[in-house]
Order: sequence, then structure tokens, then C-alpha cells
Amino acid sequence: MKLSTISTDLAEARRVIAMEADGLAALSDSLNGAFEAAVERIATSKGRVAVSGMGKSGLVGRKIAATMASTGTPAQFVHPAEASHGDLGMITPDDVVICLSNSGETKELADIVAYTRRHGICLIAITSGATSTLALASDILLALPAAPEACPLGLAPTTSTTMQLALGDALAVALMARRGFTTEQFKSFHPGGKLGDSLVKVSALMHRGEEIPLTTAQTRMDQVILTITSGHFGCAGVVDSAGRLVGVITDGDLRRKMGPGLLTLGAGEVMNRNPRTTTENALGAEALFIMNSKAITALFVVDGNGRPVGILHIHDLLRAKVA
Repeated sequence: MKLSTISTDLAEARRVIAMEADGLAALSDSLNGAFEAAVERIATSKGRVAVSGMGKSGLVGRKIAATMASTGTPAQFVHPAEASHGDLGMITPDDVVICLSNSGETKELADIVAYTRRHGICLIAITSGATSTLALASDILLALPAAPEACPLGLAPTTSTTMQLALGDALAVALMARRGFTTEQFKSFHPGGKLGDSLVKVSALMHRGEEIPLTTAQTRMDQVILTITSGHFGCAGVVDSAGRLVGVITDGDLRRKMGPGLLTLGAGEVMNRNPRTTTENALGAEALFIMNSKAITALFVVDGNGRPVGILHIHDLLRAKVA
């Protein structure tokens, strides 16, 4: 392939991205009270959000419904053609309907729009056609700003669908923030795959009880070495008289301190003070970040008083597919 062809391809790609970025900037500037009204109406709804659209707008609508459903806002996609053949029964008076159409004149949406008007169902329109049939029929209009399509013919939905998708994400995240959607709730909706693995808590992975290699500051190093060896974690935690973790001794510390008098020293003379720790409620991914940033392979898990209640090794994270 000629370098000139590659250069042309890259220039075209950058042109498209720049045009769509301009569209998103215009969209951000255009947001007003209508967006707030849409969030309020959905947040206070007793039912679900039914999202509909045809063609490329329909594909975007599917993604918007999926994003809402996974972030705490019950939602479903209703295909407009199927709606005309019985699926209107999926929409109840307690629901909110979002219809997407760049022109606002998509004929396949007519039955859904008419159904919302007959039954007093809130209709939110996402369209560039501010005076279109869809816009005029809606209760809340989220108007997309005028922005040219990135398609060189100005025909294929590109900038417009990018704006639709971003607006849907904005609605979903605003609703998520309003509801105080938590990490634990997010995990409950994403139990499978890498995302679910990364959201597992430390409490589900850590070793407890007698498996935790602990010693005291006064313990001689010959005994500490036995504790490290028997623990299989490559380290031992040092606790004070109140059971609080005050230090850690690792295999690396032993090598660095190696000398004729090492075995007669107390653990308090060798330990690293103020060790990095984690908590039971922390995510495995957060523990992994600490390990990677500090180049360590094990973390002690402490309670609110600084007492060790567990230990987590990087192998535990690997087995759980967090790492």
C-alpha cells in the first residue's frame, strides 16, 4: 500500500473524528432545562423506560436501553415495527418512552407515538427536527443541534448518531448519579466476564485465621523466618500488644539485612513500618492497583482499628481473574 494512500486514510479518519467531536461540543452547549426535566421524569417514574428507534437510531436506542438497565434504570428496547404488531403491550401507563429519530419524521414510530398520546404516557423525543412531527408530539424534546454528518456525502448517519449515543449516556449516568448507584449494585448486574471478576471484593479472596502469618516486634528473627516460610506468602506481619499491624517483614527484607547477626535481631529491628494495607470491603481491583504500584505480592487486610483480619496474595487475584 502506498504511503500516500495511508496518509489519505488517516486524514479522512481524523476529519470524521473532528467533525463528530464538534457535534458533541455543540450538543454539550445546547443542553438546557429539557434535559433536567427528562432526568426528573424518568427518575420519578414508577415503570420502565421504553426506548425505540428505526435503523441506525434503533441500534443506538438498543445501546441506550442496555446502558440504563445496567446502571440502575429499568429499561428495554421496543422495535417500532414489532410494536405495531403487538409489542405495544410491553409499554404501560407508568412507563416513559424515548423515541429517537434524526429527522423526527420516521413513519415506523407513528404507532408508538400515537399510543403514548392515547394513554397519557410520557414521550421524550431525541431528534434534530425541532419542528418535526415527533418533536411536536413529545412531552419533552431533547433537540440535537444542527451539525453536518461526517459522511462525505452528508447522508449516512454519523455525527447525528454519535450525538444520540452521547445524549443517551448522559441520561443514564445522570440517573445513576441521582440514585446513588453503588459499586455493589453495579456488580450485581455484571456478574459475568472480566468486569464481574474485577468487582469481586477482597473479603471473598483473602486468607483468614491461622493462615495469617503474624509475629511480634520482640520475636527473634530465627523464629520470624520460620513464620514466613510456613505461611507461603513471602512475608510476615508484625503486631503490637493491641494486635495492630505495625510492620511487615518480607523475603526481600531478609536478603537486604542478611548478615552474621540477623538471626539474633528482633522483628522490630528489621520490619518495614507503616506497611500498605487494604480492607475487606475494598475491590480486588483496588488491591491489585496497590500491589502493582508498590511492586509487592501480598497485602494484609486490616479492620477499622488496624488489626489484621486477613492476607491477600497476588496469586489469589490471578486465580479470581482479577489480575
